[in-house]
Amino acid sequence: QVQLVESGGGLVQPGGSRRLSCAASGFTFSGYPMNWYRQAPGKERVLVANISSAGGSTNYADSMKGRFTISRDNAKNTVYLQMNSLKPEDTAVYYCNVKTQGLNYWGQGTQVTVSS
Repeated sequence: QVQLVESGGGLVQPGGSRRLSCAASGFTFSGYPMNWYRQAPGKERVLVANISSAGGSTNYADSMKGRFTISRDNAKNTVYLQMNSLKPEDTAVYYCNVKTQGLNYWGQGTQVTVSS
């Protein structure tokens, strides 16, 4: 079955960086676009970034452009989110997502807290 396992979250100071990883299994990873979402306390889950199946095309939410970079390694079945210049408002649970066979799959999420 499809499994997505995020890692890399934690506490980071404002202005700092963090790299999230999402290890995927149970489907042909290289055949699907991948997404990162986040959900802040009391707010809806929102799209952060996505990347095409081969990695040649990426898209970002406006507030993340220039600070976040999504990438993937199809040999490792892993998608990454490099986050730089972090702000307190980036505090959220970050989720990996794939849509395959008509279904949405989510990982368990990884908490990122930006605070001094």
